[in-house]
Amino acid sequence: MSASYDRTFRLAATDLDTAVTAVRRALADQGFGILTEIDVAATLKAKLGHDMEDYLILGACNPPLAHRAQEADRSIGLLLPCNVVVRRDGDQMLVQALDPGTMVTLTGLDTLKPVADETTARLDAALNALAAL
Repeated sequence: MSASYDRTFRLAATDLDTAVTAVRRALADQGFGILTEIDVAATLKAKLGHDMEDYLILGACNPPLAHRAQEADRSIGLLLPCNVVVRRDGDQMLVQALDPGTMVTLTGLDTLKPVADETTARLDAALNALAAL
């Protein structure tokens, strides 16, 4: 049996650009900036000639939360930033984020729980804000 490690939100039919703009805005409203952006579909097309559905990874970071996590465990950088995936699934767009509780599960450090809980609350607020899209 595997544990769920994601938080997923389905958007009604929309295009990638509209979805990404809304996700960026919702994350920014919760104190997250975007450090990296990886267009997986474009990369696989360019490097392998492989066509796939829209698939973009945003590396989101909330600096105060990242700092608190690093104070608890310097190795936590392996799990930072919070990756947020925006991808097409049929006629819908999915927005997926790594469940911050995974930090606690993987490290076994209870000192990370308050950071994971606050990060979860902020990510959930951002995802729920997408309901208006």
